[in-house]
Amino acid sequence: MLQVLNPATEEVVATVPAATPADVDAAVTRAAAAQRAWAAVAPADRARALRRFAAVVDAHVEELALLEVREAGHTLGNARWEAGNVRDLLDYAAGGVERLNGRQIPVPGGLDITVLEPLGVVGVIAPWNFPMPIAAWATAPALAAGNAVVLKPAETTPLTALRLAELALEAGLPEHLFQVLPGEGPVAGAALVDHPGVAKVVFTGSTRVGKQIMARAADQVKRITLELGGKSPNIVFADADLEAAAAAAPMAFLDNSGQDCCARTRILVQRPVYDRFLELLTPAIEEIVVGDPLDERTQMGPLISRAQLDRVRAYVTDAAEHGEAVRGKAPEGPGFWFPPTLLTGVPEDAPCAVEEIFGPVAVVLPFEDEADAIRLANATPYGLSGSIWTRDIGRALRASRAVRAGNLSVNSHSSVRYWTPFGGFGQSGLGRELGPDALTAFTETKNVFISTEA
Repeated sequence: MLQVLNPATEEVVATVPAATPADVDAAVTRAAAAQRAWAAVAPADRARALRRFAAVVDAHVEELALLEVREAGHTLGNARWEAGNVRDLLDYAAGGVERLNGRQIPVPGGLDITVLEPLGVVGVIAPWNFPMPIAAWATAPALAAGNAVVLKPAETTPLTALRLAELALEAGLPEHLFQVLPGEGPVAGAALVDHPGVAKVVFTGSTRVGKQIMARAADQVKRITLELGGKSPNIVFADADLEAAAAAAPMAFLDNSGQDCCARTRILVQRPVYDRFLELLTPAIEEIVVGDPLDERTQMGPLISRAQLDRVRAYVTDAAEHGEAVRGKAPEGPGFWFPPTLLTGVPEDAPCAVEEIFGPVAVVLPFEDEADAIRLANATPYGLSGSIWTRDIGRALRASRAVRAGNLSVNSHSSVRYWTPFGGFGQSGLGRELGPDALTAFTETKNVFISTEA
């Protein structure tokens, strides 16, 4: 059994059965049968089914949000957004079903066409930091493209996934088309990756585990999409609107308690405005409201687990030996609480400056000029996201091209929109999710030539 704890209270809120390899095998077998029937459904009817699923999710947004607060410790506002995002992803994917077009290619001697066909059964391994939306990033387009999905949620956050599977049946989706199997990564997750009946695996999580999945999938030449770690830069040039940049910086790394691979945890500030920027940023960090996730005023909740809390503490303790720390407030007593923390004066190659902490901690580093900013921004193995603050459009464009990251934002901290592609460079992953091409990532291209020779 898996115990699900409320991160804000450490109370057990549920226990759920942990799937075994035999459970995975049975689920994949059922999914394969359901997928064959689903792929034969007319595109318009498949789209209508997904829209019904979206409507049912919409009717249960508050229920799903409260469930997310209990299992993940997210603030209520964030949890409501997450449930609404699942609805929106299903609607968006439904719109692509009837636009999943092949091509007609000019060739001599006949007609050549391409057809996009579903892969079959897709295995999705979702993380604990955004359990609902990230599961839907893969599930919605995979179903829309005619596939079946077997989802393994994270051990600590299975409840919303299980409820979504129930809502899918309530909406009229075929039985076994979308199945959820809670379980441990090395057991159920590994069985899903290794299963020969799974055509593709989509994984979001740590770079370390992503590498293991990549190696296991290679044995069967299995398709994979990996969304892994990040250490995203927030570059503030001297000509930027400093007040706006400083006001936006806190929640760029504190949202979801910093448990976000896109979190802007490396704040790079041009030296002439470094001191002024810290003067603006420091009180903003100290004023962040950390507390009960159900309180509408709360801006930041707890970390997900005791293990994560210990990990974050270790990074900050190490960094404190080399620099200074600005800390906000956090509750005492039960719960996995850690205060918003800003580290200054640390070496640019310190572990806290180059490794993913996955907590409410950011490092502030000075830079000299544009070239130095780009050097620092690219001085990690990751390349997922980042921000550039400047009033100079030429500099914004140059820096956007020079920073090696899959998702960049100028004078904002936007990373993820379901309308646009999302993914990373380097050790931040492989492939892209979301956007207008999301469905094609779950298809095979078949080429058909028809001779017209007499």
